[in-house]
Amino acid sequence: MKEIERYDINENWAHSGIIKAGDYCFINYCARNVGGTIEQQINGAFDQMEERLAMVGLTLEHVVQMNCLFKDIYNIPDMEKIIKERFKGKYPVRKSIQTEFADRGSGLLFQVDAIAYFGK
Repeated sequence: MKEIERYDINENWAHSGIIKAGDYCFINYCARNVGGTIEQQINGAFDQMEERLAMVGLTLEHVVQMNCLFKDIYNIPDMEKIIKERFKGKYPVRKSIQTEFADRGSGLLFQVDAIAYFGK
């Protein structure tokens, strides 16, 4: 069995940003540009995802599944537009969920977690 590798560890929050386990990588929630527009937050989340993937030599093309969390589910078309721009036809499967973030008024509108395939 291959060793499980953990990256981008946050001791304060007790989580890893990305874990490589066998042929898969599990990417913790990505959120950035909190307080900005929905487009800024979606792009920021994908920026953070790209940075974490780069830690293990992967790109957005390797993402096979995403869970997309929205404050307002009707922002899905904004995300789809950005996915078309950023994933360039290599689309992962995904589900979108509306949630009441426990952000205490920070302006969080979007976050995403994902699974990426590391195999050849």
